Amino acid sequence: MRFLTVDENSAGQRLDNFLFTRLKGVPKTYVYRIIRSGEVRVNKGRAQAQTRLAAGDTVRLPPVRTAPAAERENAAPAREFQSLYEDEALIALDKPAGVAVHGGSGVSFGVIEQLRAARPAARFLELVHRLDRETSGILLIAKKRSALTALQEQFRGREMGKTYLALVEGVWPANKKVLDAPLARYLLPATGGAAEGERRVRVVAPDHPDAMRAVTLVKILAHVEMAGDPAGFSLLAVTIKTGRTHQIRVHLASAGHPIAGDDKYGDFERNRALQKCGLKRMFLHAWRLQFRHPASGEAMALQADLPSELARLLPPQTNPS
Repeated sequence: MRFLTVDENSAGQRLDNFLFTRLKGVPKTYVYRIIRSGEVRVNKGRAQAQTRLAAGDTVRLPPVRTAPAAERENAAPAREFQSLYEDEALIALDKPAGVAVHGGSGVSFGVIEQLRAARPAARFLELVHRLDRETSGILLIAKKRSALTALQEQFRGREMGKTYLALVEGVWPANKKVLDAPLARYLLPATGGAAEGERRVRVVAPDHPDAMRAVTLVKILAHVEMAGDPAGFSLLAVTIKTGRTHQIRVHLASAGHPIAGDDKYGDFERNRALQKCGLKRMFLHAWRLQFRHPASGEAMALQADLPSELARLLPPQTNPS
């Protein structure tokens, strides 16, 4: 067993991210497994991957084998991503769809590992928040511990303005502007000899033991029609007031209007038809982000325009800018 003491520089960090930096070469799937099994303890108690650590906390680790340095260096190919903004404190990237933000859950590496490989001299690079693998758009990376802490406090305090563009099936009701429905995670039945099934999220009753409040604001931007599809679609600007896993996808699907191309919560047959129309991915894009600069306090407003594979599906007059 190993015992690690959380220092001031690591205060406020998630348990999983704390372990990733200290267990170089250990597969992230294994790190999550030892957290879920209770082999990792914080102050002698069980903890979750998202548990925030405080200075002075004691983290107990079971014996683990780390990969040789040569294997670690070759784990992720170096890659830079399109930058929307960068200074000494942070980077705002325009993440493409199909790229995970970090390795784990069957993914060897993601944006953060590739960026670290591309910038070996960088002393600190950490994800401020996350986006689903199939979601494109604005992703913040902190270049300093102080920036990470300040930005994450804004996320937790619901001070950030986070607006997405989503194309959903059908005509969205004009009077449905607020979705306030608790969410809970669950596992699908395991298949193919896997230890556990795929993780999913669903709407639950407020008194459900795992209920987490989730609030989503919806604004209709346009109604969209595609050739051969009489039902049509609605282009929405979706602002989230809470940052739950799959929040937008589940809220919109539970309202009867799943996101076009969503392979987890959408309509399989409709998605297959949409592929013939040119939609090869989920139509969800992290469009705008408003926050205070972590060092100067200046108001920041960033925008990532729709990627071409989504923009070309919309009539020119409905393409937001």
